[in-house]
Amino acid sequence: MEHSLSEAAMTGNIDSLREIIGRDALILDKVAAGCFRGPSPLHVATSNKQTRFVEELLRRKQELTEVLDPQLRSALHLASAKGYNEIVEVLVKADPDMCLIRDRDGKNPLHVAAARGRVSILEELVGTCPEAARVRVDRDDTILHLCVKHNQLESLEKLLDVIQDRDFVNAKDNDGNNILHLAILYKRFEITSHVLGKKIMDVNAKNASGRTAMDILFPLHGASESDRKILDHIEDLLLEANGKGAKGLVGGDWLTKKKDSLMVVASLIATMAFQAGVNPPGGVWQDDSHGHRAGEAVMAYNYQHSYPYFLRFNTIGFVASLSTILLLISGLKFKNKVTMWILIVSMWLAITSMAITYAFSNVVVTPKKDRRSLSYTIKIAVIVWSCVMALLLLRHTYYLVAIFVKEKRSKMKAVKRIMKAQNLLNRWSLLRNLLGLSDRGSARSLPVATS
Repeated sequence: MEHSLSEAAMTGNIDSLREIIGRDALILDKVAAGCFRGPSPLHVATSNKQTRFVEELLRRKQELTEVLDPQLRSALHLASAKGYNEIVEVLVKADPDMCLIRDRDGKNPLHVAAARGRVSILEELVGTCPEAARVRVDRDDTILHLCVKHNQLESLEKLLDVIQDRDFVNAKDNDGNNILHLAILYKRFEITSHVLGKKIMDVNAKNASGRTAMDILFPLHGASESDRKILDHIEDLLLEANGKGAKGLVGGDWLTKKKDSLMVVASLIATMAFQAGVNPPGGVWQDDSHGHRAGEAVMAYNYQHSYPYFLRFNTIGFVASLSTILLLISGLKFKNKVTMWILIVSMWLAITSMAITYAFSNVVVTPKKDRRSLSYTIKIAVIVWSCVMALLLLRHTYYLVAIFVKEKRSKMKAVKRIMKAQNLLNRWSLLRNLLGLSDRGSARSLPVATS
């Protein structure tokens, strides 16, 4: 009986199916319950693209969609792998939840369709069960990782159009690699170009080994000549997207890691400046007499020339520290050079202003007999301090400007090389058309055509 049912499923003979059911009305129930010794007739019919037979089986016993083979694959897995669109539509209509069933390798039907490049089926399954696209397989790979590993650009394009979640697109596997890391590791030029063109990839993300996409690229340059051409084009794309090695991100990473410490320091400086502003050295008058009023600063009367400077520098320190706090809580990325420079200048102003404020405060509270020697010491200290801070500021400014100019030049060179490569590709495609050759796959020959 089992053999006859398998034969009927293989040939799609519906009359034989009806005859078999007439002899044993419970045979499909046995299949659904796992008591059928042979291969599932739904799997057999699906593998042999017998669409009408599949429809007849599901009309009689819809639970057959839940039957799995020894590899834990459902009929939907098989139809997705083979690209049988009509059967996929029938199976999905019968039981949409089968999109979530995972086989022995941890793949659901969407993973299988993506890895095989079955774009129309992938579109159907994603539209039916979008959450299945977010399920991860073994080694924590996402469906996007599978597209890169199996070099399925069209599947990747479709998924990126549907999935607009930046975090999911930048998700990492067990080795900390996102899809950009893998695209470079497998030398996938077209995939790298498409992924970077979406502008949602963190081009400088680090994997578990602390390497960025650019760090992964450089050791690969020792490959064959044809591979080096591909890698040169990938390097141009990374430069255009502001890609850097891990060493070039030290400043931004340091600021990110030290964000909490900087917040504490900036808050402390703001507190000191506020306290000095409302309660200046020497205190305030307690009564109204001799030309002053209660609450006014004693320093403003006894040191009329110094008090305005004290107040100005204290205010600068207070505002600079508040600006630093605002930058730290604004959520800006500190890998941005302009943000880094603004943060450095704010901290420089805050610290320098408080140092000068401290000098004025010491002069006020020091007795006149010791003031001459103290004044001389403070002047020397302020001059040295100002010179050191000015040199540091100039050095950082020069460093940031130099990097900015260097990256601009690299990007311009990369853009020129990419435009040249595209022009050569267009000429190559035109030549193929003139010769009457198929243009299919010409985009994949870009690195070779540019030679």
